[in-house]
Amino acid sequence: MKNPEIGYRPTWAEVNLGNLEYNFRQVKSVVGLKVKVMATVKADAYGHGLLPVARRLAASGVDYFGVASIDEGIRLREAGIENPILILGMVLKNNISALFDYGLSVTVCDDDLVSALEIKGASCGKAVGVHIKVDTGMGRLGVAHEDAFGFIKRIYNKKFVKIHGLFTHFAFADINRDFTMEQIAIFGRLVTKLKKRGILIPLLHAANSMGIIGYKQGHFNMVRPGLVLYGLYPTDDVDIKLKPVLSLKSRVVYVKRMPKDKGISYGHTYITKKDTNIAVLPIGYGDGYPRNLSNLAPVLIKGRKFHINGRICMDQVMVDVGSAKIKIGDEAILIGNSGKNKITAEDLAGLSATIPYEIVCGLGSRIPRVYIG
Repeated sequence: MKNPEIGYRPTWAEVNLGNLEYNFRQVKSVVGLKVKVMATVKADAYGHGLLPVARRLAASGVDYFGVASIDEGIRLREAGIENPILILGMVLKNNISALFDYGLSVTVCDDDLVSALEIKGASCGKAVGVHIKVDTGMGRLGVAHEDAFGFIKRIYNKKFVKIHGLFTHFAFADINRDFTMEQIAIFGRLVTKLKKRGILIPLLHAANSMGIIGYKQGHFNMVRPGLVLYGLYPTDDVDIKLKPVLSLKSRVVYVKRMPKDKGISYGHTYITKKDTNIAVLPIGYGDGYPRNLSNLAPVLIKGRKFHINGRICMDQVMVDVGSAKIKIGDEAILIGNSGKNKITAEDLAGLSATIPYEIVCGLGSRIPRVYIG
């Protein structure tokens, strides 16, 4: 029978919107009432679902949304989100009409884009908000900090391009404090220089999740949390209490009795050590569950911790459950809690030599999201 929430295939992710709001409150408690919060909801809200996440955060009092593309911004507007929205990535000049049509702010760091925006604004009689990105050491997007003052001065008094914000991005706030402090100092000196020349920019932002927790000097008057909103920690040793927002679950669809010394899955990378039961779960790398977790990742079934055994397939994984009384239909947890045991996205990231962002963002659309809380 089809489950109306997840369909016929019993694999799903639960997204706890109550925990999302709790994490937002934790961020607010760290930065204080005077500092605004731009919630980073790009990449489908880090795999949690753009629209449900944005709606809950908007209702919770978030000030701004940060997205990666015009398309994400349009989805928010068409869903009725009225908060200011910043396109954090770059846009092409032939796509800028949508910025005016949907009231989206855009990142700028070159004169050609600014000129195109000014011309388009003049032709339609509308102004567009921009945030100037300054490269203080990331080496990615952004006008070089040495050139930033001149760039800002050139566009400050334009009629149809209005500077709403100035921002930068930390390169490795989690591992290099001295470098991050220097980035903050460079950005701060630019802000001071602008103020002395009478150039006042309303919003100043630099701090990502790690910046929020570890660098109060980098809060300025707006911060851009991403990871921490979703209950994920940028490092192990941080002074903030979060609640995980996403749990990944499946159900046992088959149990096979296997004798000792039998190979399991492609390449027989796992050989049974004794007569045992092998449980099969309908999830695999086709769902974005990393293949390099083969023979490594834990799974919780009936509160007990087992491990994936054999290579992860496109649609299935196998679990050696020994003599445990596991049956078809039993719930299996790949991220989340069961009894006294838990598995976190950080755990899986460590096992697969990646970062928690990649674990949650990689979970594909084939996995339905079920919203609770």
